Amino acid sequence: MKVAVVGATGMVGNVMLQVLAERNFPITELLLVASERSVGKQLEYKGKKYTIIGMQDAVDAKPDIALFSAGGTTSELWAPKFAEVGCTVVDNSSAWRMDPSKKLIVPEINGSELTKEDKIIANPNCSTIQLVMALAPLHKKYKMKRVVISTYQSVSGTGVKAVQQLENEEKGIKGEMAYHYPIHRNAIPQCDVFLENGYTKEEMKLVKEPKKILNDQSFSVTATAVRIPTSGGHSEAVNVQFENDFDLADVRKLLAATPGVIVQDNLDTNTYPMPMYANNKDEVFVGRIRRDESLPNSLNMWIVSDNLRKGAATNTIQIGEYLIANGLV
Repeated sequence: MKVAVVGATGMVGNVMLQVLAERNFPITELLLVASERSVGKQLEYKGKKYTIIGMQDAVDAKPDIALFSAGGTTSELWAPKFAEVGCTVVDNSSAWRMDPSKKLIVPEINGSELTKEDKIIANPNCSTIQLVMALAPLHKKYKMKRVVISTYQSVSGTGVKAVQQLENEEKGIKGEMAYHYPIHRNAIPQCDVFLENGYTKEEMKLVKEPKKILNDQSFSVTATAVRIPTSGGHSEAVNVQFENDFDLADVRKLLAATPGVIVQDNLDTNTYPMPMYANNKDEVFVGRIRRDESLPNSLNMWIVSDNLRKGAATNTIQIGEYLIANGLV
């Protein structure tokens, strides 16, 4: 299994290498790929040093699978070139997510949609992945009508520059700004750029992507995405109105039985999900599960996950594992 990691020097690329090693992904040949300015540099994987190669060299090597985390523009240009030589691309950017000809995959939910013909597969937005992991089993049983999400997103979702900004501000150092405003001791109600409708790109991803993953346009979604000064892990306050009523004990049981979901919900011991506990873990944590007493058939919950792992690297790799396990590559 010849595997290319495209964007290997980036924040998600680094986590991908860590997760590939942890999960013992079946690699016979590893290609580490990055932009021209990184070509020739070396990175370590499982104690062995690898020299970074450029995009064209990686295409010419005809990998079986290419795990992309190199941004939308790079992906639009290069993913089709990898696909042309028979490589299956799993792409982390937003480039292909809403393309009707490409599948948007969270393996635990809709991995079964994948076929050998799928040569470019989209990995959903980090905030979407943790959201649908909790919503999918509940939607199946109670049928969602409307979802209202408020996110509390880590600076690592923006990238290295934002993590550096937060660290600089904590130390009182003036440096490069990833945001329009200081993030230390602040909350910025803007994740990504604003669109004509007044929502940000991140908010609209949360509106559109769950419908595609769950293959259902019948429910409505609205979102507010906020950047907070945590360095890892996204949190979401989620309100769901269902068509059918539910029993809270059944909701907890259903979530606890969902692969990849862990329920942390004990008010007696002040147990609930937090980014510090989700850090470096692959599961999605759900807590503060309670009825919305203002509306019938409605539920509130709090969802937390490591945005660089299940929200990006791990989900990408799980798609690769699914493809291999089912003989699709």
